[in-house]
Amino acid sequence: MEKALELIFIPSAGMGHLVSAVEMAELLVARHDRLFITVFIMKLPFDSKGTESYIASLEASPVSTRVKFITLPKVPAIDKNISPNSFRNQFIESHKSHVKNAVAKLTESESESRPRLAGFVIDMFCTTMIDVADEFGVPTYMFFTSPAGFLGLLFNLQRIRDVYNKEVNEFKDSDAELALPTFVNSVPANVLPSVLLDKEGAKAILGYAKRFRETKGILVNTFTELESHALDSLSDGETPPLYPVGPILNLKDDDSQSGSEQAQQKSDVLEWLDDQPPSSVVFLCFGSMGSFGEEQVREIAWGLERSGLRFLWSLRQPPPKETVASPSDYSDPKAVLPEGFLDRAVGIGKVIGWAPQVAILAHPAIGGFVSHCGWNSTLESLWFGVPIATWPMYAEQQLNAFELVRELGLAVEINMEYRRDFYGESPKVVKAQEIEKGIREVMAQNSDLRKRVKEMSEKSKKALMDGGSSHSSLGHFLDQIFL
Repeated sequence: MEKALELIFIPSAGMGHLVSAVEMAELLVARHDRLFITVFIMKLPFDSKGTESYIASLEASPVSTRVKFITLPKVPAIDKNISPNSFRNQFIESHKSHVKNAVAKLTESESESRPRLAGFVIDMFCTTMIDVADEFGVPTYMFFTSPAGFLGLLFNLQRIRDVYNKEVNEFKDSDAELALPTFVNSVPANVLPSVLLDKEGAKAILGYAKRFRETKGILVNTFTELESHALDSLSDGETPPLYPVGPILNLKDDDSQSGSEQAQQKSDVLEWLDDQPPSSVVFLCFGSMGSFGEEQVREIAWGLERSGLRFLWSLRQPPPKETVASPSDYSDPKAVLPEGFLDRAVGIGKVIGWAPQVAILAHPAIGGFVSHCGWNSTLESLWFGVPIATWPMYAEQQLNAFELVRELGLAVEINMEYRRDFYGESPKVVKAQEIEKGIREVMAQNSDLRKRVKEMSEKSKKALMDGGSSHSSLGHFLDQIFL
């Protein structure tokens, strides 16, 4: 009988990375009955209640008997006043000894019945764990939770820095456009991720990219039909083998991440949507870290009101200034909304706090999605055939917005250059006119955009079916593991 194998998954801390890793693990064990996976969980000191609930649900009810979870010990407190990149590096580096100890404990009981350790599958920020895998004499693979376009950007900029000694942060506040193999169109410097426009940040993230090349293969949460040009450009002989295996989505009920209060909120939202006509409601939601100051909130309200369209708005309260924490629900949103807005919106609009995003996007009443362009949210929206109006905030979201609007024609732009800092502050306020224009455009019925999104929705589903591009790619990865 074929020997059972075990993979160690090490995702970054945070909801988006963890959920994707768990879905990836579940998919892999479903495809091969001799594969076992252990997921190591790192907990941020400021994790949200939703993340805590999700972790608790995983530990209480694993997705499979062949997927188990180990929550790593807490690490010593890290100075919150250091830069975001230093914080991330120190946080992950400080888990190295815990990972080494946990793997040693797992492998110490050598027996015929115990699966053989076959390798690590790490997140893009966890490249330091390659050193630990090397100590155990096993290969490292990477699960890249962002698009192939961003992966190619990192490889290209890392090469430009190392070969031509050109620092990426020199493009900050410039009108330069970059010709990069991963993109058909030249990429404006103003949509480069914020981390790359900071000297320290660029050094850190391009340092990660350099180590990506040490991996034996890269699983990417995308599919060939969506990013064919980017994927082709990375078949260059220098990049490790790529396995586009997406869309990897958590389409299960959101209740696993919510308490009874949120379950009631979800029920109320879905009941309200049941009363709305098909494709008539624009949904505004900005991810687990998405929130705005009062001036921006008022501009969004005015933009919605001017559009005259039905809306469902997930409005979250920012954490206190100079604090790193997740947004929370307002006790009373009237305090930040224009006077009388909620009264005027009765019947056509609903303002909520936390949002069961998957259940909402799946509802036939939803006709458009104003999104921060996080990659998980983007793939969910495409899966359900809902066009996006782009409003990026942080991470690689500005680049995602550019790819969706300019490269793929699968979204419209509200603003592609909006960005906020580590503490949620932004120097820019997007005006009501821009918001109204974007909302009207994304909600246009029978548009070419809507048709293209519906077509891509079908392709995303076919990619995962037996014989589909991602299904086949995952099979090639498993063949590599079980060589």
